[in-house]
Amino acid sequence: MRFGIVVFPGTNCEMDTFHVLCGVMGQQVDYVWYETRDLAHYDAIVIPGGFSYGDRVRGGALARHTPVMEAIAAFAARGGLVLGICNGFQILTEAGLLPGAFRPNAHGRYRCGWSHVRVENATTPFTRACGPARVLRIPVSHGEGNYQADSDTLRALNENRQVLFRYCTPEGEVTPGANPNGSAENIAGIVNRAGNVAGLMPHPERASEEVLGSADGRLLFASMVEFLTGRVIRV
Repeated sequence: MRFGIVVFPGTNCEMDTFHVLCGVMGQQVDYVWYETRDLAHYDAIVIPGGFSYGDRVRGGALARHTPVMEAIAAFAARGGLVLGICNGFQILTEAGLLPGAFRPNAHGRYRCGWSHVRVENATTPFTRACGPARVLRIPVSHGEGNYQADSDTLRALNENRQVLFRYCTPEGEVTPGANPNGSAENIAGIVNRAGNVAGLMPHPERASEEVLGSADGRLLFASMVEFLTGRVIRV
C-alpha cells in the first residue's frame, strides 16, 4: 500500500507521521507537496498536524484553497481513504469534507499533554483494530481544538455513527472534566457519511511506540492498513 503525507508551509508533524507509517507499519510512504494535483498513485492520504500558513485567519482556512485539496476532494469522492490529524482535521472541515468547524479552546489557552479518548465506532477503516468502547491514551497539542457544529449536524453525526472518538476519563467516562478544549459533546474525532474521510484532534503519530509513553495511536494506522490489505495487523 502507498500512503501520501501532505505537506503545507507550516506543517510540522509530517516526519513523525512518516516514521510511523514507514518505520513502524512498514508501508510505502511519500511526502506530497501542497501544489500537487495528481494523487492517482496513492491508496490513502494523511494530512498531518502543524500550523499550515501559520494558522492565519484560523486553522486550515488558507490550506483549504491549495491545489492538493482539490485533488484530495476528488480522491475522497472516488472512495480513497483520507485521515486528517489536528490541523489536518481543521483543514478537512474548512474544505467541507467533514462537517462542523473549530473555535479557539474554550479556556483560552494552548493545550499540550496526554488525553484519553473512547472509541465510539469500531467498524470504520480508521478504528477497526481498536475494539468498541476501548479507551486510547493519545496526546493533544492545539489552540483551536474546540469542535462545534449546529444541533442538526450533531444529531446526524450521532444517528449515523459518525463520531469516532470522545474525550473521556482513563476509565472511559465521558465527562466535562475530560474535555481538553470545550468540544461539543466531547467529540475528538469524526468520519464522513461515506466512511472514508476521518479527522481527529489528538495526535496518534505521537503515541505509536511504547517508548513514547503509549502505543495506542498505532491502532488507527493499523486499522487503515488492515482495511486496505485485508490482512489483520497485530499491534
